Amino acid sequence: MPDSAAPKTSRIQQRNRKRILDAALDVFSQHGYRGATLDQIARQAGLSKPNILYYFNGKEDIHVTLLNQLMDAWLAPLRDIDPAGDPLAEILRYVHRKLDMSREYPRESRLFANEILQGAPRMAPHLESDLRPLVDTTAAVIDRWIAAGKLAPVDPRHLIFSIWATTQHYADFDAQVRVLMDDAPVHADAAAFLETVYRRLLTPRPPAPGA
Repeated sequence: MPDSAAPKTSRIQQRNRKRILDAALDVFSQHGYRGATLDQIARQAGLSKPNILYYFNGKEDIHVTLLNQLMDAWLAPLRDIDPAGDPLAEILRYVHRKLDMSREYPRESRLFANEILQGAPRMAPHLESDLRPLVDTTAAVIDRWIAAGKLAPVDPRHLIFSIWATTQHYADFDAQVRVLMDDAPVHADAAAFLETVYRRLLTPRPPAPGA
């Protein structure tokens, strides 16, 4: 019987694909989708343009591949929020993980930000099919915690948006942050500051005397 399985990708092919994607991540995060070219990606990867096109069907194919990989990583911390865990601890853990990601994956953060700023032309289906249901589920969990008196009342979606904004700022506006903070330990200070902010926001207030 003939073997109908897809041919295996060689180590060299795997290495070259990774090399191209890493180079493209640099180029896209610096120049955005519209400003990036295959020639720039080829130069960054140290490969010829025809070699790039052997592995990918053009610039959009590379960009979409990067965005798909990014979405899996980007959504993991939100998926890991445990509905059975301590509510405040779960939210603060999420804040810290998102801040860590802004330090460890600044290029990916800028790639995603650029895509959204352009109106999400390539990511709109993923936002609808992946992100929206996950945010809906997480918001419902937060609402239950609030109803049980375990968190102070807040709008769950705006809470999630604010966490994204305050953590990813350190990646997307890194050049500005470095100018304004001089030699301060930015991420350690940011972690302490954001924990204080969200702890104060979300800790339930004790009932007023006589209430």
